[in-house]
Amino acid sequence: MSKTNKFWLAILGTVLIISATAALLLRRAPATIAHIYQSGALIESLDLASVTEPYSITIETLTDANTITVEPGRICVSAATCPDKLCVRRGWISDGATPIVCLPNKLVIKLDPATPPKLDAIVG
Repeated sequence: MSKTNKFWLAILGTVLIISATAALLLRRAPATIAHIYQSGALIESLDLASVTEPYSITIETLTDANTITVEPGRICVSAATCPDKLCVRRGWISDGATPIVCLPNKLVIKLDPATPPKLDAIVG
């Protein structure tokens, strides 16, 4: 095997090791606390891990409304009065990777872990 091939093989191996390490360190904890914000103000926090039966709540403003459906471990906007219904089409969320946002109705649903994740490394 030539020196050039060994060099590129070493580079590839290093990149794979760094990628695998990063994937393990950045792994998300299960998100169980749903925070519901209306116009930037927190209006409700729900522990999705403690939900045993599905239920719905309606968040209303003077002119608009969003119906939020909650099931064990997940949450969605099931109905909305906004014109584009992007929040409804977003579907269920359960991992906290991305929030549900309804810009016309100024509603945001964000998931957070029940306990903050522990740091795996010391940053200096």
